[in-house]
Amino acid sequence: MSRLNDLLHQLGGKEPDLARELQQEFAALTDRRAFGLNFERHVPEAVELPGRRVRKGDKVRVLPPRGEVSERPDSRLWKVLGVDRTSGVAMLEILGTTGAKEGEQPLETTNAAVEDLVVVAEFRDPIYPGLISTGRLERRSGKPFHTVINAENFHALETLLFSNRGKVDCIYIDPPYNTGAKDWKYNNNYVESDDLYRHSKWLAMMERRLLLAKELLKSDDSVLIVTIDEKEVHRLGLLIQQIFPDAKTQMVSAVVNPAGTSREGLARVDEYLFFVFVGDAVPARVPDNLLFEVPASEKLAWLTLIRGGSQWRRQSRPNLCYPILIERSTARIVGVGDPFADEDESQRTTSDGNLDYAWPVRSDGLLGIWRVNGERLMSLASNGFAYASKYDQGRGTWSVHYLQSGTVAGITSGSLEVARSGDGRFVQLVKGSSTGHVAKTVWNRPSHNAGRHGSELLRSMIPGRKFPFPKSLYAVEDALRIATADNPAAVVLDFFAGSGTTTHAVMRLNKQDGGSRRSILVTNNEVAADEQKSLRQANLRPGDPRWEGLGICEHITKPRIEAAITGLTPQGDRMKGDYKFTDEFPMAEGFEENVEFFTLTYEAPLRVASHREFTRIAPLLWMRAGQCGRRIDDISSGWDVADNYGVLADLDQTEVFLKAIAANEDARVAFIVTDEDRLFESVSQELPSHVEPVRLYESYLRNFEIDSGRGSL
Repeated sequence: MSRLNDLLHQLGGKEPDLARELQQEFAALTDRRAFGLNFERHVPEAVELPGRRVRKGDKVRVLPPRGEVSERPDSRLWKVLGVDRTSGVAMLEILGTTGAKEGEQPLETTNAAVEDLVVVAEFRDPIYPGLISTGRLERRSGKPFHTVINAENFHALETLLFSNRGKVDCIYIDPPYNTGAKDWKYNNNYVESDDLYRHSKWLAMMERRLLLAKELLKSDDSVLIVTIDEKEVHRLGLLIQQIFPDAKTQMVSAVVNPAGTSREGLARVDEYLFFVFVGDAVPARVPDNLLFEVPASEKLAWLTLIRGGSQWRRQSRPNLCYPILIERSTARIVGVGDPFADEDESQRTTSDGNLDYAWPVRSDGLLGIWRVNGERLMSLASNGFAYASKYDQGRGTWSVHYLQSGTVAGITSGSLEVARSGDGRFVQLVKGSSTGHVAKTVWNRPSHNAGRHGSELLRSMIPGRKFPFPKSLYAVEDALRIATADNPAAVVLDFFAGSGTTTHAVMRLNKQDGGSRRSILVTNNEVAADEQKSLRQANLRPGDPRWEGLGICEHITKPRIEAAITGLTPQGDRMKGDYKFTDEFPMAEGFEENVEFFTLTYEAPLRVASHREFTRIAPLLWMRAGQCGRRIDDISSGWDVADNYGVLADLDQTEVFLKAIAANEDARVAFIVTDEDRLFESVSQELPSHVEPVRLYESYLRNFEIDSGRGSL
């Protein structure tokens, strides 16, 4: 039926009276549909690829002349029959209306200047993506990188199926709300508010992406969070139940604008969040139930200072493997020493006179790491927020406990009233709670005000740059805390990233509990509709540097995340003000986090298969291995082993490669470049048991050829 609707729109330009009568009959038929979530799986969307070189066989659109502003630009698709590079002219044949299948009788042929063409990828077409780094910021060596991908999000999700299938712990998305405003595009045309299939097109768009998102989530334990308003909330709820029938889904109503927005009657103050708990996932207990204060008198939640988990050895964070000096007679923490720098752990100092040296000794007797650095520990200890509890005979060292930053902030602000014991420690709450609550399904917190803690916050970080309706940083933080508080190493994905609030919130959570969560953001570089008009009048087009510099990714997302990490505005000024609520500190301090920015590319499969595009594929291998540490960008030597993975391109060097990767206990994946099944199996059998073998480029090509049909759902 969506196809009939498109044809009626075309007929309206030639025979308006006939089109009107047919539209009336068509509308009568559409009213006779069955009850429930029924919608058309519309012709898949298409994305323009400005800057991509035009090749023979490409699908393209002909751009309007520079300086021309058209409300309805030519959306017809053409196939490139050939390109004359000398004259810069391409020979084209029409493919009919958008979505026509190749092989149909051509209706028209023409020539056009290559500079007036833009390559188009339809979602039914297979893609062979790569990534190009467009910037990198590193403030904490050894910590995983956040990644930001400039791309159309459907293609980015297909790309992530190669690197992160079944590995994502939490997806948080704030999709377009389909209010009728020009806030999202379909087939390169705005979906108008009077479009008969506006809701159906929105559902088709969301379904395609949620189906891919389901494959990215861990099937045994993960959480999907989707925000929405009243325009599509009921349809979205049905769609989620349809895609995740075995998950537990709950809806939250959250106050985001206490002043209210008029929406045809009552003033709307809230929006909605769907929490989808997949597998064994359950909401984590959090300090605030987000509805009202609950008085409590339970003991404070003192946490052990040593970081748990088999992966946390002293080599992972050497600066956090230091001795804590404890006065033996009083059990007081009086200082810290230098991090352990020798190879023989048995040579560490354990005492000096009346001082004991407490080291982060793991249960296996080896040195691990503390959760906070020495300066932070001494600050906690001096205020009664950290103490040495007892001497552990089994591990031969003292046990040290501390309070998390959220609890410290509550005590400091007065929201948590505590009673001290004789030794100065906080031992009991008089008012408040630190052991945590299950969040309510109605949220009413001043920190969730989108105007104050979304728009105003963004203006302070990137002055002079506008972005419509950013989320409150603290609202996103609270949502992610419910999903990841019990998993400080969670992978968090947002494929409607907008201004980058999700990464900002993940960094705050990491600071609060010493976590190593890493985020993957996907946002396009769309330019706002009003700015597009003025840019076209200035003879600019998508792909021109000035145009691209004003897109969402380049103009908003990247500088916002950079500002959050560095504490500096894009102008180089120290940011003013403090973060509020759970963790209060000056914004100018920034975060000890790492991030890398990428742009998605579209590669030729033959060039990939022949090992000529390794630099474009390299970031995907690094992401699949955990996006941490050094990336292998050059394999001209035949092989290399980085922090978490290795690549073998010359099988004549298999022996030395196997020795190197066996010596690396942190290696997770070995990528083996070969066309021969026998050789791949031979190398795989020699790999250590903790290393996953992946064949290049067979696994890469197969991933995208299999998944190419998803766009036509």
